Amino acid sequence: MRKILLPALIIIAGSLLVIRVFYLQIIDDSFKLKSENNAIKKQYDYPERGYIYDRNGKLLVANQASYDIMVIPRDIKEDLNVDEFCTLLNITKEDYEKRIAKAKVYSPRLPSVFLAQLNKSEFAAFQEKIRKFEGFYFQKRSLRDYEVDYGANIFGFITQVTEKLIAKNPYYNSGDLIGQQGVEQSYEEVLRGIKGVKYIQKDKYNREIGSYKDGKYDTIAVAGEDINLTIDGELQKYGQELMINKRGGIVAIEPKTGEILALVTAPSFDPGILVGRQRSKNYTLLYHDSIAKPLYDRGLLAEYPPGSPFKLLTGLVALQEGVIDENNFTVTCHHGFSYARGRFMRCHCSGGQLQLHRGIYQSCNTYFATAYMRTINKYTNPSASVDVWSSHLKSFGLGEFMGYDLPTGKRGKIPTSKTYKRMYPNGGWRSTAIVSNAIGQGEVVMTPIQLANMMATIANQGYYYTPHIIKKIEGKTIDKKFTTKHTTTIDQKYFPPIISGLFDVYNMGTASRLRVDGIDICGKTGTAENFAKIGGKRVQLEDHSIFVAFAPKDNPKIAIAIMIENGGFGASVAGPIASLMIEKYLRRKITRTDLETRVLNKSLASEYAKLGGMSEASKIESVPKDSVLQAKIAKPKVPAATNTKTEVKKTAVDTTKKN
Repeated sequence: MRKILLPALIIIAGSLLVIRVFYLQIIDDSFKLKSENNAIKKQYDYPERGYIYDRNGKLLVANQASYDIMVIPRDIKEDLNVDEFCTLLNITKEDYEKRIAKAKVYSPRLPSVFLAQLNKSEFAAFQEKIRKFEGFYFQKRSLRDYEVDYGANIFGFITQVTEKLIAKNPYYNSGDLIGQQGVEQSYEEVLRGIKGVKYIQKDKYNREIGSYKDGKYDTIAVAGEDINLTIDGELQKYGQELMINKRGGIVAIEPKTGEILALVTAPSFDPGILVGRQRSKNYTLLYHDSIAKPLYDRGLLAEYPPGSPFKLLTGLVALQEGVIDENNFTVTCHHGFSYARGRFMRCHCSGGQLQLHRGIYQSCNTYFATAYMRTINKYTNPSASVDVWSSHLKSFGLGEFMGYDLPTGKRGKIPTSKTYKRMYPNGGWRSTAIVSNAIGQGEVVMTPIQLANMMATIANQGYYYTPHIIKKIEGKTIDKKFTTKHTTTIDQKYFPPIISGLFDVYNMGTASRLRVDGIDICGKTGTAENFAKIGGKRVQLEDHSIFVAFAPKDNPKIAIAIMIENGGFGASVAGPIASLMIEKYLRRKITRTDLETRVLNKSLASEYAKLGGMSEASKIESVPKDSVLQAKIAKPKVPAATNTKTEVKKTAVDTTKKN
């Protein structure tokens, strides 16, 4: 038995190998397509990217035809008429030589992009004579066509993949397009679709002789999925108009769902300038604009001291910890300056004895400084108290990345005992040393989206959903994390007195002049100190203007945070914008036209001029010097046929929904 075991194993193994080789060589020759066989050429059919709609079905981003001139350096004939070639494509001979050299570095025998993103008219002249230029061919693709001139920070843009990414991801080839920033990046795999592939047989003279194996291995392109954003297009546009000649961010959220209704950053720009052959030039100008920073999404990335809106959290934590109550805890505040346990703190309220309600609507520093110190002094060890306080705040999503579905963001900062151990290595610190935290100064830092989410959580009386910008993906469900409720560590019973105080901010408090008849708005003004280095010196500039709000008071539909750099007092610029945005969303019209006129006519250009010279982005063609928002250059127009296709696709989608 042992004598025949080894020969038997050898015979069986050999037989299996012969069968496998026979199968691969005779029956299944698909592996030939993966080899570097020069007789077979891959030709890709690029799908349309998915369309982007707003929450109400308004088309925001579609597609338009584009053509890339591709080159295979080894196939270029020596007698090619370079002068004629360059004239047709409107490039110089030097450009031609540089592009060919770059293509050779990539691969002498594989195709790479020679000239990208020609529109239909640019391509027409070259198409007629392309047969004269062996080694060159065109690849049809689709570029974005923006139906609106707002929302650049939301959409992002598409650009060519890098060689590094090609090496990491086998889906992409040289010249392929990929989403960068915004939803184009976050939902790239959904929007990009699936490329189709055709295999073309060549003869020994490198001439195409037909489809390989009669198209047996060919695949068709599958268009990307359409998506609906949570953004309200009309509200987004209005927000950007209100922010002209200002810098800052607006974030509006639907409290009951966490859906982002508006995400405004200022200054902004027309997304259409990042399409076509001028994309790279325009992006470079925007990128190097260190003054206005139009590519910097202030709604997601800018970290500011939250100022007085943070007092709401100070009050909630103090209520939860039992160191104050709504009615019986009273603080005496003196006019002009207030005295808080051995430390002076400027206060602008009317003074006298204050309980929680008046402390909120008059924004009394003394009241909340005292409440904060009582919280920190609750335990003998202030480190333990700080960590309890910090833990409550983090249950609101503060001090951490929020997990929303956009590719950029900042944590903000909520200090812990470790923070103060680093600041005071010898110990000895007390609540009076860190009391600035009580009023949103000190070591506390938040982003506008965190402020908006804070207000959504208060509106919901203690819970929130992770803010997100995706509402619907055609044929798919959105991530479950966006429908998972997050509950704070503050009991629900402590929210009504805070909301009552916020309501009276509009009735008898710091925002009483910002009321909108018929809409019960709850809000809070805020002002944050602003310092900058100018000429090597630390200079105090005009304060940042901050405002947070939600409405209506009962069954809230919108929560909002506005931050205006160098805007001054919270009710001066940010407050009117909040009232206008809320009315625009709830009523689709504006009755406070006095506020609207005031905001639209308000320019902070003189304040920003103190920070530097002319913005680099103003060098973009047709950009007025006073507003990057107005940036508009000649962008590729969708040909009539493409417009028709857009309408057909929209009709098809509507029909599907009806069925």
